[in-house]
Parts: sequence; structure tokens; C-alpha cells
Amino acid sequence: MPPNEPRRYQDWVDEAQSAPFSGWDFSWLSGRMIQEDPPWNYTELVRSHIANAHSLLDMGTGGGEYLASLAPLPPHTHATEAYPPNLSIAIERLSPLGVSVHGIEEDVPLPFQNEFFDLVINRHESYDPGEVYRILTPGGVFITQQVGELDNLELNQMLQTDVPYQFTDWGLETEVSRLRVRGFSLIRAEKATLTTRFLDIGAVVYYLKAIPWQVEGFSPQTHAEKLIRLHQFIEQQGAFLTTAHRFVIIARKEERQP
Repeated sequence: MPPNEPRRYQDWVDEAQSAPFSGWDFSWLSGRMIQEDPPWNYTELVRSHIANAHSLLDMGTGGGEYLASLAPLPPHTHATEAYPPNLSIAIERLSPLGVSVHGIEEDVPLPFQNEFFDLVINRHESYDPGEVYRILTPGGVFITQQVGELDNLELNQMLQTDVPYQFTDWGLETEVSRLRVRGFSLIRAEKATLTTRFLDIGAVVYYLKAIPWQVEGFSPQTHAEKLIRLHQFIEQQGAFLTTAHRFVIIARKEERQP
């Protein structure tokens, strides 16, 4: 199926494929993919706890963009990152701020002593509740914002013949239960559905390049027919709407009883 205005289609696809993506910087999508904000402000939640923290861990810091934006930071601030290409970016950005950046592997213990951190923050990174509990001081706080199990599923439905519902056991209720089992008390737990608008096919291609697990094996070549159909839909309707799922949890490790 040839696209309407094939030159514009190909230009957008080529532009998205050649555009750089590093760390966790989605600024290229500004004005091209527009997503509603959740009813909470993650940064405000984090800042409200940083003021009283002497030690801080940012799990999955990406290129360190977000953590750097929170400066000034507590005197003992650390960050972890499991994706090797991001590690050097994070070190270059965060070292001048006095942050120690640790390359880690998934599913292995964190490289920190027991009860080391007053505050652990985590935005869209996997975690082990037992490890977070171990490294938090008594009375320490864990703040995490996560992507829900059905995030932007409409993209999968548009681009895949068979949609694997691989994250159906992941969500707010599951994580609240796991944290409680580990001994956390819950301060806040909330979820939200948010409208995402893709305004051109280049935004779709770039997003799927940055988030390759959304549509496994995606490329403009392997999914050409369905991608062209999606392009034509956006041209006719002005946007392709999907539903983003987010949830936020603030949990505290209880202080020891005297």
C-alpha cells in the first residue's frame, strides 16, 4: 500500500531514524508527541523529601538528565544505570555535581551497604523491593513512578497482528502488595490514565526506537504496511491517540521499635 504524499512519509521516517537518542532525553518529540501530565507532580514529590535527606539514590538514572535537574543534591548522592551506552553519559553529567554513578547488572544485588540511603527514587526503572528495603535506613523513603501494564497499547493493536499482553501481572495493586510484604508502609499509591497524541508518523517511529520493548522487532521495514496505514490515519485525523498508564508509590521503611 503506497502512502499518501510518499515523500513526506519517507522524510519523516528517515528523520526519526537518523535523529540521535541518548540517555533518557525525549526532547526531539517536543510538539510531535503530546502527553497529558499525571495528577501528581513527581518532581515536587521528590523535592519535598530531598530537603531532609543526607543520602540519595537514583535508580536507573539514564543519562543523568533528571537527577541533575534536582541539584543541589544531598551530600551523599549515588546513581545506578544498567544500560552501558548511558553510563558514560551519566558519569560525565553527574560527576561534576559530586554524584557517584554505578554501572550495574539487572537482577543482582545493589552495590551498597545495608541501611545506607535516607531516600531512594526510581522513575520507570525495574527494582527489587527486598533490595530497596535493605539499603534504606529505618524511616527512609522510597518514591517510584512506573509505567503501567497497558501503556500505549493502541500502538501494539495498530502495528501487530497478535498483541502479547506480557505485562498484565504488573501494576499498582501488584506493587503495593509486594512492598507491603517486604515491610514497607504506604504513604501514597495512585494511578492514572493519560491521553497521548502522536502528531506525525516520525514521532511514532522515534518513540518506538527509544522504547523498543513496546513493539518487539519493530522497524519501518518490517512493519511497513501497518505503519503506512497509521500514517494515513494521522494525515486524515490530525493525530493518533493512545492511552498512557502511570502509577506512583511513596513507601516508608518503618523505624525500629525501641
